[in-house]
Amino acid sequence: MAHVSDKVRAACARVARLARSVRIDRSAIAAYAQELAASAEAGASYSIDGDRNSRAAFVICLDAINFGSGWWPTIRKRDGLSGYSTIEAGLVERFREEGAWTAEELTQLAAADLASVTDQDTDHPLMEQYATVLRDVGERVLAGHGGSFESVVDAAGGSALVLTDLLAGWEAFADVSEYEDQPAPFFKRAQIAAADVDRMGVAELRDVDLLTAFADNLVPHVLRVDGVLRLDPELERRIDVEELLVHGSPEEVELRACAVHAIELFADALDRRLSPAQVDAALWNRGRTPRYKSRPRPRCRNTAY
Repeated sequence: MAHVSDKVRAACARVARLARSVRIDRSAIAAYAQELAASAEAGASYSIDGDRNSRAAFVICLDAINFGSGWWPTIRKRDGLSGYSTIEAGLVERFREEGAWTAEELTQLAAADLASVTDQDTDHPLMEQYATVLRDVGERVLAGHGGSFESVVDAAGGSALVLTDLLAGWEAFADVSEYEDQPAPFFKRAQIAAADVDRMGVAELRDVDLLTAFADNLVPHVLRVDGVLRLDPELERRIDVEELLVHGSPEEVELRACAVHAIELFADALDRRLSPAQVDAALWNRGRTPRYKSRPRPRCRNTAY
């Protein structure tokens, strides 16, 4: 049976083949891949102290709420931090100062609790969305794993692919669009959670290199700015005037899928010396620099990324 990551890879290849508003400039793949290989470095991640269960809880909770990019212009950011880093920093402080939420506590979270943790207004739409997702996490960990977060990790048997499969079955990690009457799964947060379990030392997972890229809006933006993704003029215009895209629309699906497929092509061009996850990290870090921050990126409000 195919794993979720295999299905993502196949679906993104299909969308890239059929796409009308976004195309990959294949002539740029080889040189760009070599440029990435020369500059790639490990992605920086926060870590917390505590026992293994607490660290597993941190990874699962952080990646469950690893979305909101369409809302970043509207949140209160910490000095020098991006929207995502602001939310991440709040969660880090909560875990360091008060310890991990128990599964039972997660099931009782409200928007006000997340607003307190992230220093946002309670009525900001993200706060209820975050609380909803974390309540689902708590319910899943209680019902399927006796309230133990490390049991969730151990249920994967040392496989990033199996852990992704497990998390993809939770409503908290839902991320499937549709394109040309067929499912277009991405599961950005389920896959990045598996990668984070490995790189944060919660468990050593043997097949992280078989995950796909983590489809969001920043990586397509970087590839667009660098000329690897070519957009039709109308989509270019909409992004440049900062028009919100509709989640699940053909052009939004194409942006995500073509970025994922382009990263597969980069990995192939490098004979898989860099995995898709490593290429993704290199592009994400590149996207935090002024060259990319100075230009409007595609924005879409959803719970996928």
